[in-house]
Amino acid sequence: MILEKIIAGCAVTAVQGRTDIEIASVCNDSRKVTCGALFVAVRGYAIDGHSFIAKAVELGAAAIICEDLESAKAQTQGKDITLVQVESSRYALAIAAANFYDNPSHKLTLVGITGTNGKTTTVTLLHRMFTALGYNCGLLSTIANYVGNRGTEAVNTTSDPLTINSLLDEMVQAGCEYCFMEVSSIGVEQDRVAGLKFKVGIFSNLTHDHLDYHKTFAEYLRCKKLFFDTLPADAYAVTNIDDRNGMVMVQNTKAEVVTYSCRKIADHTCRIIEQSFEGMQLRMDGCESWSSLIGIHNAYNLLAIYTTAIVLGADRQEALVALSSLRPAPGRLENIRGPRDISVIIDYAHTPDALENVLKTLREIAPDRELICLFGCGGDRDKTKRPEMAQIAQKLSDRIIVTSDNSRTEKTSDIMADIKAGLDLSGRSRSLFIEDREEAIRTAIMIASQGATILLAGKGHETYQIIGTEKRHFDEKQIVTDIFKEQQ
Repeated sequence: MILEKIIAGCAVTAVQGRTDIEIASVCNDSRKVTCGALFVAVRGYAIDGHSFIAKAVELGAAAIICEDLESAKAQTQGKDITLVQVESSRYALAIAAANFYDNPSHKLTLVGITGTNGKTTTVTLLHRMFTALGYNCGLLSTIANYVGNRGTEAVNTTSDPLTINSLLDEMVQAGCEYCFMEVSSIGVEQDRVAGLKFKVGIFSNLTHDHLDYHKTFAEYLRCKKLFFDTLPADAYAVTNIDDRNGMVMVQNTKAEVVTYSCRKIADHTCRIIEQSFEGMQLRMDGCESWSSLIGIHNAYNLLAIYTTAIVLGADRQEALVALSSLRPAPGRLENIRGPRDISVIIDYAHTPDALENVLKTLREIAPDRELICLFGCGGDRDKTKRPEMAQIAQKLSDRIIVTSDNSRTEKTSDIMADIKAGLDLSGRSRSLFIEDREEAIRTAIMIASQGATILLAGKGHETYQIIGTEKRHFDEKQIVTDIFKEQQ
């Protein structure tokens, strides 16, 4: 593609050289540069891409996008290289990526969801639902990316712009009509979704998370809201008005606002009639529907899915039938039954709100059963939520086991000490502190009473532990299954 077309809309401030040259690829990693590439020098939080311009040129780059034109000139002196100065390299990378792949988001119906909790469940089930309705669909999620039925493991909640647009282009080539995508606050703030055309934006909820990155809740909210601020006028902004920030999110959007609620009058509503470990009976817009998912948080997820299907033109009855056939996303309230009628629930809950929702659900379903909560907190992440999660576990469970959860470069003992600080004497007397997570799981099962419920919170779908900088295999589901087999 011609460079001039690639940089259209990139907020260019200066150009040195020709823009009618052919570009073979776009990249922001100098190690991946090949002959004829456009290298985008992005200022990262640890590494500045401007430092690698000379390396990119050495490997064959034909053009450079940068913020610091003088640095680029110094590194390309005497070379026939086109230099394009922009206001923001991050933004330019997203626009250039979209242009290079001929704006694939304009060729299918793109649905994005943002919020603290529920993103993965919602997009995964939307993908399954619309597939069941007969559509060819794509998925971009925390767990996996799908082009139709072909899936690959995902790395980030919201991938980089080159990966996103490459996958969207694959979806278009494969005949996909819809794509359902998680949109993180960090992804919005870093312009990873700039240049994408969304047909529907969904807001789930906003609670305590990612303050290690955003520093303040107000900044976290601003980044979430920015997603809705940039939706086009022909899009839909689907929002949960039971969340206190539900209407804040859409107050400046140009999109048509559609509301959903489990407690108030809204465009679309849902009520839980009854529930058990096997599922729950719902009343969705006055019609009854069964789901194998459980918990009020999943009622919200299902309502968001149903509302999105309706705004996209699905038949109401067909949507309800498809909704009732959906199964939970991996690692979301997965129930493993074992000897002595013990239920081990594996869930990704790693925020205070998510942990509280899951524990409340388990209490409501089995109020007379002993409830053991096993959890930890990620290292190198928001430390302020650690004592808060401890207080929630203390309030809603009978016993607590504090353990490791992706400690990264922090000492697990330090993380556990932060969690312990949130417990009072009563909570500490009901708690065990075991650094090795597998040992902690074995202990939870060993001390559980007849018919107990054990929540393993935090890992969910993850099949690894990150200790230091090493990613080690760790499959909780397999560990629990093996322990139960030993006990039979």
